[in-house]
Amino acid sequence: MRRQIEDRTSGARRRIVQAAIHLYGAMGHNKTTVADIARNLSMSAASVYRFFPSRRAIEDAVVQEVLEEAVSAAAEAARAGGPVLRRLAAILKAIADCNEARPAKHRRLQDLVTLAVRQNWTVVLTYDDRIRGLVRPIIGNGQARGELQGGSPMALTCCLLEAMDVHLNPSRVGAATLRPSFEEMLRFCTSALRRTPFLQPAEMAAPVQFKAAG
Repeated sequence: MRRQIEDRTSGARRRIVQAAIHLYGAMGHNKTTVADIARNLSMSAASVYRFFPSRRAIEDAVVQEVLEEAVSAAAEAARAGGPVLRRLAAILKAIADCNEARPAKHRRLQDLVTLAVRQNWTVVLTYDDRIRGLVRPIIGNGQARGELQGGSPMALTCCLLEAMDVHLNPSRVGAATLRPSFEEMLRFCTSALRRTPFLQPAEMAAPVQFKAAG
């Protein structure tokens, strides 16, 4: 019985979120009221408030649903095999592709996502944690396999995501700024992460000795 109640509650919440996504995309979140969402579902506003205590709670759920698309795509990319740098590139590309596709898919909904990111909503901070949680173990694995340079895996994770932020941040989609392409930025970051062969002192000194001898 309890499971049935939970399933009905989960189903109702999901229908409300999907209706909000549709209306926010069509009208914008500022012009959409809880009454509009309720009317779209043939419900009363009071019924909507049974599942969400406030309009902000609905907006939180909507942003979470939208960002979940990027998390799911990144998680799928993380499960792929191959060299570590290739896996990292696949994760970052999956996120960037979701960001680029969002405005066309959700239209005016991007304004709400941008607001949530700029105001550091909890749902956005959770999203950031989940992305770091996908990237960090792969970097650690790359270090263990000798493919990546040493150092704190978390520090390298944060450096990588911060450097790629112009393409990964959900609020910066379509920003009219001078910026390197995704591929250019990725090459820069992977070069910084890649472990370089250690040169023995004699090898390092050889070119100097040769020049001096000439």
